Amino acid sequence: MNSTDSTLNSTHLLRFIFDRRRTFLIIGTIAAALSSVAAMLMEEQFKSTVIMFATPQHSIGEQFYEEVKRNDLLEYGETEDAERLLQILNSDRIRTRIIAKYDLWKHYDIERSTPGAQSLLGKEYNSNVDARLTRYGSIEVAVFDRDPRQAADMANDIAFLADSVANRLRNERAQEALVYAGSSLNQVQDEIERMEEQLGRLYELGIYDFATQIEGLNEQYATAIAKGATANAEKIRKQMAEISTHANDFNKLTNLIEAAYEREAILKKRFELMKLDAETQMPSAFVVDYATPADKKAKPIRWLIVVMSVVSTLALALLIMLGAENLKEPQAA
Repeated sequence: MNSTDSTLNSTHLLRFIFDRRRTFLIIGTIAAALSSVAAMLMEEQFKSTVIMFATPQHSIGEQFYEEVKRNDLLEYGETEDAERLLQILNSDRIRTRIIAKYDLWKHYDIERSTPGAQSLLGKEYNSNVDARLTRYGSIEVAVFDRDPRQAADMANDIAFLADSVANRLRNERAQEALVYAGSSLNQVQDEIERMEEQLGRLYELGIYDFATQIEGLNEQYATAIAKGATANAEKIRKQMAEISTHANDFNKLTNLIEAAYEREAILKKRFELMKLDAETQMPSAFVVDYATPADKKAKPIRWLIVVMSVVSTLALALLIMLGAENLKEPQAA
């Protein structure tokens, strides 16, 4: 098709519309009137938003008990932290609590006995509550409602509940680790107690430090021999022989208990770290802007509804008229 044919077709279309301008005017007027009535009947809704940044979910205990700080509790979260918080904001835990607190069954006029009532409530909730990532890396929680005060309260409560749910999940995870840490610590402490009892029995036999004692007795033995004190030397020799029978047990227990003390110190530190994580509440987000009641409706935008309805109706009418015209042409031929 060349430019001349395109121009002729455009001219023909404009001529077609001009010849039927009265029909289009009537259709447009009717569409405008009906859409205006429909727009006026639509319920006004107000929008309130909360803007927040996610925080990294680092170990709190690590900040107190580790000498080298690898993370900063005050830094802003990365995209993964924001996506994790977004999942919590859209979770069923928060949805259920918001529905219960604000009695949304009644507020949205949904009967519990209605077939598919849960799905209806879920759709209504999702259409009025939205949490999304912004291009700045923050999270926006937006709530629409016919009551501006309730819209603001719901948005702020959702942000608050995100902290509550995130802390509960973190505390529950840390609590499980705390149980294992406590079990390991108790096991090591039981081992230490048994070894201390065994060393206690050796102490009762007069064995306190095998290496030092043997070294001292050797010097005494050599001195007694040099002085010709045979009886005293024999006594010292028997004492060394007696001590030597417990040498292996003493050395083994000494090495084991030193290693156990080191493990106990590490496990105590880990236990205190896990305990702090299991009991401490830390914010999962920095809230930049809390929601406030809106003083102007957000939707419906009535003029836009009317304009879009009129335009779409006229476009449909044009297509129908063109189709009817094309059907007439073969018959006329």
